[in-house]
Amino acid sequence: MRGSDEVAGALRELTEVFMHRSMGAVVYIARQHGLSMSHVGALFQLSHRGTSSVSNIGDRLGVTTAAASQMLERLVRHGLIARSEDPTDRRAKQVVLTEQGGRFVDEAMKARQRWFQSVAEEMSAKERRTVVTGLRILLDKIRRADPDGDPCNRPKENEERVNK
Repeated sequence: MRGSDEVAGALRELTEVFMHRSMGAVVYIARQHGLSMSHVGALFQLSHRGTSSVSNIGDRLGVTTAAASQMLERLVRHGLIARSEDPTDRRAKQVVLTEQGGRFVDEAMKARQRWFQSVAEEMSAKERRTVVTGLRILLDKIRRADPDGDPCNRPKENEERVNK
């Protein structure tokens, strides 16, 4: 167990540093545009999934549909998303990234990628090979443990097991 505890601890530490530093670039871009992290989360979700309902975005962000609708209205006013009627349910609204919204997501991702590149440039060739080998092993294990890769789609019984 000691070995797995050591790996889990290193992964926890990596995640904390990684999230803090890599998201710093995204936070900086968001602030320049007057957006919150909830706004950024919605934009990234739309970039990843395409068209989405307001309620689906609310579910993924952990807010009510009304709160999601209000938050998304700011993105509409900024020209980052477009809202339209759901063709299958006129009462529901769908949202999609606009071209400007896509540019925002690209800008945020490029800022994050510049940080990745700066970290990689600090390593020797041997260190880079070692890290790439280790990361490929880690990615394989992650994909096998959670092939869906989407905690929002995880069944309740798995959620309870994960939270223990």
